[in-house]
Amino acid sequence: MNMFLQHWKTTLATALCAVAYPQLGLAQVAPPAILEVDVENYVQYVEDTGDVTKYATLPNVVPAVPPKNFYAAVYIGDIVAVNGQPAKGTVSVYARRISLTPTPNPGDAIADTGRVNIDILGFEFLTSDGTLVGSLMTEALGGVGTPPPGSPPGQTQGNNAITGGTGAFLGARGTQGQIVTPQTIAARPASITEDPAKRRINGGGRVRFVLEVIPMNPPTILAGGGGPAVTHSNGFSLVTASKPAATGENLSLFASGLGPTVPGVAPGQPFPSSPLAAVNSPVQVTVNGKPAQVLGAAGFPGAVDGYQVNFRVPTDAAKGMATVQVSAAWIAGPAVNIPIQ
Repeated sequence: MNMFLQHWKTTLATALCAVAYPQLGLAQVAPPAILEVDVENYVQYVEDTGDVTKYATLPNVVPAVPPKNFYAAVYIGDIVAVNGQPAKGTVSVYARRISLTPTPNPGDAIADTGRVNIDILGFEFLTSDGTLVGSLMTEALGGVGTPPPGSPPGQTQGNNAITGGTGAFLGARGTQGQIVTPQTIAARPASITEDPAKRRINGGGRVRFVLEVIPMNPPTILAGGGGPAVTHSNGFSLVTASKPAATGENLSLFASGLGPTVPGVAPGQPFPSSPLAAVNSPVQVTVNGKPAQVLGAAGFPGAVDGYQVNFRVPTDAAKGMATVQVSAAWIAGPAVNIPIQ
């Protein structure tokens, strides 16, 4: 963070932020973010006994007693990746079987639609090093059945709505379903008497959820009258056609919507100058769609929802106009264009 300490003290950087923050502009509107969440050791604990003294007591694999309609179950699984990037976390599900179908067998529920469960899901995301990022909550109808119109490509089942989020996902909305991949293994049905402390040892399924997330405050590179707030790190002059960036050069961008920091600040309060408030979520910068090395990301001292991200232009970046995007918590903002010479 020494680079940040030097940067924010620069008079020119302060002037840039003072101009840019009140005059925000977008080159384009970011679409909803698609999060493909890979889950392993996914187990369905079926409430197959009414004797609560037996819950979670047996250490070995205990297959579930085949349940009747209207039974309850709890699913637990480990988040291992988001959009192919290593991550940690937990998905927890409460489900009540309803067996909706237009062609019911005895015990099924006749209906115009085909669904298996009423679900409430909680996704709690951590970075690969175990830092808590935030959570997303969804609920509605899961299992088999046609995904709703407008679902993300590849979604094969589920009709759940994102009802909210915490941390980096505060105020998010959207939809959630599931994608069937060649690696998919359905959740392993276990008796509720099986000890969930042994879940990773006993093993479970492998599934991929897909969440279409509409963030309340998406990551956004700021812009003023002079264009996107992307500057040369040496002197903090704007990257412009008359002063383009160079391959391998360190640049700084100024953005909003990167979410909580460490240390945190109260809502609506400015970021401190000491200690610097590092962005809590994973931050990525891409140049022409390729990852750039992020050197640091922190709240700009004195700014409210204003951040500085230092990054290095890839040495193999093509010369000419280049697109730059910043993302936080796997959610990318709209792209801006800068010249590279």
